[in-house]
Amino acid sequence: MSPSLRYNNRMDFLPTQAKTLLGLQLTPRQVEAFSLYEKELLEWNEKFNLTAIRKPEEIRSKHFLDSLTCMQGFKEPRPVKVIDIGTGAGFPGIPLKIIFPQLRLTLVESVGKKADFCRHMIEVLHLDKVEVLQARAEDLGQLNAHRESYDLAVARAVAALPVLAEYLLPLVKVGGRMIAQKGESAPAEVHAAEHAVQILGGRVQQITPVVLPGVADERFLVIIDKVAATPKPYPRRAGLPSKRPL
Repeated sequence: MSPSLRYNNRMDFLPTQAKTLLGLQLTPRQVEAFSLYEKELLEWNEKFNLTAIRKPEEIRSKHFLDSLTCMQGFKEPRPVKVIDIGTGAGFPGIPLKIIFPQLRLTLVESVGKKADFCRHMIEVLHLDKVEVLQARAEDLGQLNAHRESYDLAVARAVAALPVLAEYLLPLVKVGGRMIAQKGESAPAEVHAAEHAVQILGGRVQQITPVVLPGVADERFLVIIDKVAATPKPYPRRAGLPSKRPL
């Protein structure tokens, strides 16, 4: 990250809560990176609709801190190769990369302006080993370069869990896992996705409640382990998983 970044005292909330909730001790440089991320997000949001969350305090809680809660679903050894499907403005992938710089991160976003913003932030924050793909998860899942090659696949607010499992599990190597960030519907979605998860080679490991300061909505991490290879027909062609969920 560039030494030209300047610490922003308005960001005190983030290191305090990261330590309290997650046991994370953010370095000054990491806090600087989040400060710059916030600034760029607010500026870009004036021109492009990157996110409906526009207040700085909500960005810190509902975007930055929420993204970092994914680490509660990490297994040991910590994942190295990570793919973030439907990343939008870079969540949860870029915050995780700021905290864990050794990650080899692939960000997938089908909307051009959002993908452009992610590329911009990677350049501004001088993040290495990060790739941004403007693509569909269904297409990537059938490519040898991506199929069953990731330690971890993550997604936030992308699709219902039976659909999301078909997006993510084909990308995860056996022994890896997927993490879906979900709202109050998580337990019901897990029940509805049991059949799909089994077909795709997964097994639900746990549903972890997530508490964010100042956020009343229920949030969960749905953690699914990849225990068997995904059958070759999956994922089906683009659009089919959402039209005809398993």
